[in-house]
Amino acid sequence: MTGHRIEARQLVPGRGEVLHDACVILSEGRIDWVGPRASAPDTSGRLPTHRVDTVLPGLWDCHVHLTGLTRTSLDDVMRVPVPVAAARSVIDAARALDAGFTSVREVGGYGVHVARVIDEGTARGPHIYAAGDLISQTGGHADLHTYSTGCVTDLAERAGWLRTCDGEAECLRAVRLQLRRNAKVVKICASGGVLTEYDDPMHQQFTDHELRVIVEEAARAERVVAAHCHGKAGIMAALRAGVRTIEHGTYLDEEAADAMKAAGAVLVTTRFVKVRMLEHGQRTGLPDYAYQKLVATGDIHKRAIELAVRRGVTIALGTDSITCGADTALPWGLHGLELVLLVEAGMTPLAAIEAATANGPLTVGPQARKAGQLLAGWDADVIGVRADPLADIAVLSDPANVTHVWKSGALEKSPG
Repeated sequence: MTGHRIEARQLVPGRGEVLHDACVILSEGRIDWVGPRASAPDTSGRLPTHRVDTVLPGLWDCHVHLTGLTRTSLDDVMRVPVPVAAARSVIDAARALDAGFTSVREVGGYGVHVARVIDEGTARGPHIYAAGDLISQTGGHADLHTYSTGCVTDLAERAGWLRTCDGEAECLRAVRLQLRRNAKVVKICASGGVLTEYDDPMHQQFTDHELRVIVEEAARAERVVAAHCHGKAGIMAALRAGVRTIEHGTYLDEEAADAMKAAGAVLVTTRFVKVRMLEHGQRTGLPDYAYQKLVATGDIHKRAIELAVRRGVTIALGTDSITCGADTALPWGLHGLELVLLVEAGMTPLAAIEAATANGPLTVGPQARKAGQLLAGWDADVIGVRADPLADIAVLSDPANVTHVWKSGALEKSPG
């Protein structure tokens, strides 16, 4: 029998009441028992015992990109060789695991390949639910406007991760190509973006019909669709089509928030990307056109997230981590900063932790494992944390405070 016994001063279950002086027993990759330490089964001599301040479910980042980029410029997708980008991405995945993030939803990048390497045991990293390509219409957010359309098409066919399509037939094929790569979720651009030059974040991308075709085709394979959305037109069109998640939600208003609640959709917040890029400005390769869009949307996005919290929209944590290197604007490993930003937007620390744990699987739908909560019979993705994140949520923003990480019951990180 393989397993671990975790004794904690405090247990935060992901969803539900906090338990003090608690115990969690892991066995064969599953959570075998959860409850008060005084009532726990005797495991003396059978299982190693670990004592932690706070035990939580493994954290989820529901919006990341494994790209191997060292600058915040999408044009570099064309310039960085795929083998180089993939090698850098393997290192980034390990950084997420050491930060306590045992699951990530990778919404455009090399995640479909890195997931395979991790699953076979060749490299360390979290469970990766990857989308494969970032998909948009021609001229949209997954297009490189300063290159010819032939270059962009060629990049997609040579294992790049930006893909354009137009009309029903091409939209169907784009989804099927991601399924062919074993993508666990489909990612589309339903509005313009910030890092691309000519598209306007306010404008809807894809017609309503194209959006429905994409969602319906993904659903036939039990995949949900994540929609990059800044402007309200894109948000509402994506919701009409039946997408599962709205990414960013920059121009979300009360009507759109209520529509999200009615549709059962999840908002993935990504405050991290706005805050970090505004802090770093153009020092890390952000083009001028992107910086201008960033400045124009920064405060608006903050108010939209505050509104979503007040209106009771279901929220899942996401950062938009996309660059490789600790000194870059959007590095892997700092995912816990989004919890701090969610609390600044009006969430309680307990609600922010729920957004980072129990709500994570909602963004993946039928492809999700039984993870994100400390419940008997669920997958043993568990972390131990120094100090009390309910008293100071910033504890979770520093990977050094994550003392223990169990992924599928295997101890991936411990003191020393």
